[in-house]
Amino acid sequence: MHYVGQAFDTCEAPSLAVMKAWRSSPYGAVGIYFGGRGRGCPDQRELSPAWVASAHAMGWRLLPLFVGSQAPCVVAAAKRPFAIGSSPWSQGTREGGEAVRAARALGLDASSPLYLDIEAYRQGDARCAATTLSFVRAWNREVRRLGYVPGYYSSAETGVRDIEAERRAGTKDLPAVMWFARWRGRPALYTESALHPEAWTPHARIHQYAGNVTEAYGGRRLVIDRNAMDAPVARVTATTARVTGIPDGSGAVADVS
Repeated sequence: MHYVGQAFDTCEAPSLAVMKAWRSSPYGAVGIYFGGRGRGCPDQRELSPAWVASAHAMGWRLLPLFVGSQAPCVVAAAKRPFAIGSSPWSQGTREGGEAVRAARALGLDASSPLYLDIEAYRQGDARCAATTLSFVRAWNREVRRLGYVPGYYSSAETGVRDIEAERRAGTKDLPAVMWFARWRGRPALYTESALHPEAWTPHARIHQYAGNVTEAYGGRRLVIDRNAMDAPVARVTATTARVTGIPDGSGAVADVS
């Protein structure tokens, strides 16, 4: 199941009242930071199985983001305490399992994409890039083994460019979906210079094209990042929907571009 259209992400999952108000927005999908030790907003007071089922029933499509360990040469100072350690493969495997458990706990079903967030890191540091790649590949392999789809979010000029080089080299255990950040103010979903035009197509790209912008709909204001997408979205378990007394809304999403 994939969605074509506009999406937003914001640090903390908004209340259901805000999500309802924002149904008047041009956005049809929302990124949720569902797990990982490196999240900027780790508490996620609203996010629960009931929130997932309710937002999904409103018509929202969900993009689960996991912010775990980060590159040893990550640029953002706030992310440096979460640097990948000396055993990146075993650490990636462990955190891949953690991601799947957290997804299941929220009612995100098998075959859902889980997007690993690797923030921008120092360019030209080969050792750092190799450590990060090992972690990412192990995370991807474990997520796949457990029945989910490994996606990847990163800066177009660092993490995305490095993964594209590995794709060209024929490296295994790479992400199935590419979510690239390049803040140019307008979408360039299929024309990103860091990616081959046919890489991660069809239905496997998201472009985060603007960040930290303020928008309001239905009288509710949020600071968001803007995304254009043609990519998989989460499947919400029928069990979760039934437990919360809400229809599961599990039908496939039409192309709305």
